[in-house]
Amino acid sequence: MAAPDVVCFSHLRWNFVFQRPQHLMTRYVHQARVFFFEEPVHDADSPVLRVLDVEGGVRVLTPHLPAGLSGERADAAQRELLERFVERERIAAPLLWFYTPMAVGLSSNLEPSLVVYDCMDELSAFLAAPPALQHREAELFRRADIVFTGGHSLYEAKRGRHPNVHAFPSSVDTEHFQSARRPAPEDAERKGGRPARVGYFGVLDERLDVPLLDGVASACPDIEMVLVGPVVKIDPATLPKRPNLHYLGPKLYSELPSIIASWDAAMMPFARNDATRFISPTKTLEYMAAGKPIVSTSIRDVVRPYGEQGLVRIADDATSFARAIAEALSEDTSARLAAFDAFLAHTSWDRTWRGMRSLIDAAFAARGKARRRGCRLETA
Repeated sequence: MAAPDVVCFSHLRWNFVFQRPQHLMTRYVHQARVFFFEEPVHDADSPVLRVLDVEGGVRVLTPHLPAGLSGERADAAQRELLERFVERERIAAPLLWFYTPMAVGLSSNLEPSLVVYDCMDELSAFLAAPPALQHREAELFRRADIVFTGGHSLYEAKRGRHPNVHAFPSSVDTEHFQSARRPAPEDAERKGGRPARVGYFGVLDERLDVPLLDGVASACPDIEMVLVGPVVKIDPATLPKRPNLHYLGPKLYSELPSIIASWDAAMMPFARNDATRFISPTKTLEYMAAGKPIVSTSIRDVVRPYGEQGLVRIADDATSFARAIAEALSEDTSARLAAFDAFLAHTSWDRTWRGMRSLIDAAFAARGKARRRGCRLETA
C-alpha cells in the first residue's frame, strides 16, 4: 500500500527550532507529500493561507488571519482555508498527524485514512496553555488510531487514555553532531589560557532554572557559560547578567555543531516544575553525539536512563552543579566517548522513524480488517 499524504498540525513553527516534528516529517516526505500546518499569524485583512516549500519537499502552510479574530471564528476560518487547499491539491484520505490538540477541530470535515497523535510534550503544563487544551486532547484521544509519546514519563502518564500508545523518546542525528568532536579553530586559544566554556542550546523559557543558572555562574566566575536559543514566554530582562554569561540568541540547526565544538562541557539547567515534569530533552543525545560531558538537573527522563548509566552528571543546587561541572571538565575523554558511542549505537532518527512506520502500517492493517468485517456483516 502506498503511503498517504500527511497533514501535520503543529504548535511549533517549522523555522523555529529544528526538532522532533522536522526530523520525522523530512523522513515521511520520501514516501508521500507532507503538508505542515502551523498555528495562525494574526496580521491579514482577510484570511489567507501562505504556502512555503522547505527542506526535502515539505510544504509549510501558515494561515494569516485578521487581528482580533479568535476562538470559534478563527477555527472556522482556518478550517475553510485548509479544506480549500485540500481540494485544490487533491489530497485524498490523508493521514492526519497531530502535535497540538488545539487543531483537532480544524480537520473535522476531512476524511482521514488514519489519525496519529505524536504527544511530544505535556502542553497543558506549559506557561499560558490554552484553557481548552485538555478538552481538545480528550477529543483527539477519541479520534486517534495510534498515539506516540516523546518520552517514557509521558508514556506512563498517557498509556491509560488510549489502547494503542507507544513510547518513542526523541532521538539524534549522530553524524550531524559528531562533527563537533573535531577540534575547533578556537582550540588554539586554550593553549594560551582560554577559560573553560560550558554551553546550552534550546529554547529559553519557563523550563530554565534562572536562579540556578545565576548561582552556577556566580560559583564559576572563571568559566564562560554560553546559552544558544530564542527567549520565549519569559521576559529577557529576568535572565541573569554576569560577565561570564553569554546569550547568543537563536541559531540554525546547521550551525550548532560548529558552536558546540568550542565548548568543553554541556549543561541542562532545567527547573523542576510542572512544565519539565514529562520532558525528555533531545539535546541530551545531541550533546553526547558532540562528545561533550553533560551536567543536568534531575529531570526524570534524564536521570533514567542517562544518569543511572553514568552518562550524565546530576545536580540540583548551584554548589553541586558547579562541582559537577568541575568534575566533567577533568574526566577522561576517551572513556566518555566510548560510553557515549556505545549508547548512541542503538538510537537514531532513522531507527525511530522505522519503528513508528511499522506501527502505522499495523494500524492501517487493523483498520482494513475492521472495514472488511463491517462489509461482510452488511452483506450477510
